[in-house]
Amino acid sequence: MTDEIPPRIREKAETTDIGEARSSLSDVYAGISWSADETDKDFCYRYAAAGDASMTVRAIKFDGHLEGEMPAGDDFVVAHILRGTGILDVGNEQVSLQPGRPQLWPVEAFQFDFRDYDQRLIQVNRHAVENVLAERGLSTDGVRFDHRVEPTDIARRQWQQTVNLIAKTVLEPGVSSVLQAEMGRIAAVSLLEMYPVETSALPPGLLIPRNAHVRTAVEYIHEHPHLPITTTDLARIANVSLRTLQETFQRLLGMTPNAYLRQVRLDRIHHKLLAAEPAGTVIADVARTWGFNHPGRFAAAYTARFGCYPRDTLGHTAPASRR
Repeated sequence: MTDEIPPRIREKAETTDIGEARSSLSDVYAGISWSADETDKDFCYRYAAAGDASMTVRAIKFDGHLEGEMPAGDDFVVAHILRGTGILDVGNEQVSLQPGRPQLWPVEAFQFDFRDYDQRLIQVNRHAVENVLAERGLSTDGVRFDHRVEPTDIARRQWQQTVNLIAKTVLEPGVSSVLQAEMGRIAAVSLLEMYPVETSALPPGLLIPRNAHVRTAVEYIHEHPHLPITTTDLARIANVSLRTLQETFQRLLGMTPNAYLRQVRLDRIHHKLLAAEPAGTVIADVARTWGFNHPGRFAAAYTARFGCYPRDTLGHTAPASRR
């Protein structure tokens, strides 16, 4: 049985009427209280979109002033302007767009202000991101990205290279639906490489600003539990001493960094076994993938956490996890 291929999207609009342009673009984004007025440039508006429900490439040219509120959404949108000015989250933690630099939109509703701009956007559906996370054995609960994070130069270059490939592919008239769908997955992978993912699995105490350093270590554990991580690695990543790391983990999480890492790995194995086919799965191989090389110790730790043997979970008879 194959996955259903989403229908392709092809949209274009062009006008020199500023009222018509505002209405057209507002309809695309379900805009709230959008207003537009002319500047000293001759007004021109062009809009184009190509892709499918999992990912679209969009281009907007608006020679004029446009402001309003963008509603909260489930898609993740990365934009960069080629010219003009743009401000996101006006009146709050506002972000000024810089020409040629990618910028993630806030997921929550936000105010914006654009003037005489030419913009390119990649809009990635949440499900596409969640599918990639699931492939990696990572949590998909409450996936979020922090739009205030400044991507590294390497991440930006990789994103731009990906965008160039995606745009060239989806704009090709004869591109197949299968290749189009693969471009959506590539966009999701590249987004995850550029911005650190946040999930509701992180303990609430880590959201307090003074715990930001240790939160970095916890996020690293959630994103890379399959790697051979030591407490020294985590202290370096969090930029704190080993003692501070140990004390903060104990205070906020009630356990040592190693115990927390082991718990995250066990949870990943639990989800993997629940989704696996019993006939084709070797439990020891799954355990080794997540750093458990001793079958007996793994079975004991798994049983202590979930109240059942790994083989029972593989048979889909395991009770709910104790959390």
